[in-house]
Amino acid sequence: MPRPSNTEARREQIVAGLLKAMAERGYEGASVAEIARAAGLSAGLVHYHFEDKQEILLTLVRSLASRARQRFATRAAKLAADDLRGRVEAFVDAFLATGPDADVAAVAGWVTISAEAIRQPEVRVAYEEVVRADLEHLEALVAAVVGKRRARPLAAGLFAAIQGYFVLSASAPGLVPPGSAAGTVKRMAAGLLDAATLSSSDREVSQ
Repeated sequence: MPRPSNTEARREQIVAGLLKAMAERGYEGASVAEIARAAGLSAGLVHYHFEDKQEILLTLVRSLASRARQRFATRAAKLAADDLRGRVEAFVDAFLATGPDADVAAVAGWVTISAEAIRQPEVRVAYEEVVRADLEHLEALVAAVVGKRRARPLAAGLFAAIQGYFVLSASAPGLVPPGSAAGTVKRMAAGLLDAATLSSSDREVSQ
């Protein structure tokens, strides 16, 4: 894999600086000077690579989405081709699992981004784009287990649970037992998938 150019590396550094600054001060308090400090760069370099703070935030949205998708791809690559439920679990783990590849800073970042999506139309468009793509991906994984007709509500419920853990862990972190989120949502997924599969089997028998 080719090394990123100096421009790409600097932009990634600045985006990471925004994520760090937001964790400390929120989006409003993350001034360009604070972003530069967190990134270990000068404010001039931040202005050189990005037009304004909002452009950095929009880039962060895409960056966080890409990181979660890469974690899913890494986990899915280790599964057997017919392990359809395993892929649903891999999706949950990509967002919530603890471990070496856990992205703790991303959790608070997503909560801040969702709040800014309410305030800023441009952020709302970017946020909705990545969330819609992730939800459609989860829906496809669920559909492979229970069929397309039942997939949307189940996928939406599981995705809402993931997002709910984001909000709860960021706003009241002491309320979530450490390391419990992924396992709990995967058990929710197993129950929902079992119920949908059983319902489908019963219907086929009755016919």
